[in-house]
Amino acid sequence: MIEGVSWVGVATERVAEMENFCAAVLGLNRRVKRQDFVVFDAPNGDRLEIFGPAGPQPRYQFEMNPVVVGFQVQKIDVARTRLAAAGIELLGDLERGSTGSAWQHFRAPDGRVYELNQAGG
Repeated sequence: MIEGVSWVGVATERVAEMENFCAAVLGLNRRVKRQDFVVFDAPNGDRLEIFGPAGPQPRYQFEMNPVVVGFQVQKIDVARTRLAAAGIELLGDLERGSTGSAWQHFRAPDGRVYELNQAGG
């Protein structure tokens, strides 16, 4: 489902739920799993790292900035259906740009808002 993200780090208290979501729902490949730290790779080599409270992140890394991540997909309608079927809350309407691009916000199991992105033509 997901084509890629360049790199995203997400700090969360709910590591196990996010790990399952990333693997089972988004279809990302689990590369590394340690206590409070999981690394996923997308098919194009882009990376997503999930950091729990005892993960290897420096203290300052997530101090100030909430993170919103856009996940690139080829067919946003298919991706939206898959998220909804997995019980993921879709936020707002599917938005479409004038060049065929599209985006849909959703709330993941960690309570944060993420986004699906489909490139325009």
